[in-house]
Amino acid sequence: MAQLSDFSLTKAELRAVAGYAAACARPCLEIFERDRPGDPRPGAAISAAQAFADGGERTKAIRDCAWAAQRAAQDAREAGLDAASEAARAALAAAGAAYLHPLAKATQVKHILGAAGHAARALEIAAGEDPAAADDHIGRTRVWANPVVVEVLRRYPGAPAGGGRVGELIRRLDAALR
Repeated sequence: MAQLSDFSLTKAELRAVAGYAAACARPCLEIFERDRPGDPRPGAAISAAQAFADGGERTKAIRDCAWAAQRAAQDAREAGLDAASEAARAALAAAGAAYLHPLAKATQVKHILGAAGHAARALEIAAGEDPAAADDHIGRTRVWANPVVVEVLRRYPGAPAGGGRVGELIRRLDAALR
């Protein structure tokens, strides 16, 4: 009998997950760009994830864009721009989706759904902490998950506990997709 960790991921599956994550992150990019004009790092991370999804290679450049988006998130948080910080974290998660590992660990679910969770939180903050904005985004991202993304998600245990509001949003989306 196969163990939970005995599965593989094809490049096509990784591309589907990265494309989904990029689509989930893209709607909140304008929040970051409005609050941090001239900082291309989150946009570059989403573009790198999309380029991989569209057939590009999984290279160090994607990781570099992810790390740059993380630094952009930290810079925004330090400037008191919480919505922009979450938007940059969504971009980070989109680029990180290309590096989903075939390990049956709940933490890997964040590689699949993290962009959606952070984007939903960014939109919620930008709407004055209105949970309806997060609900709307989670609803849209649920529809955007194609059968390949859902099948990959189902190979993993449910999303982990913790993670504050973003973790809650990820768990809600995870439950809805399963």
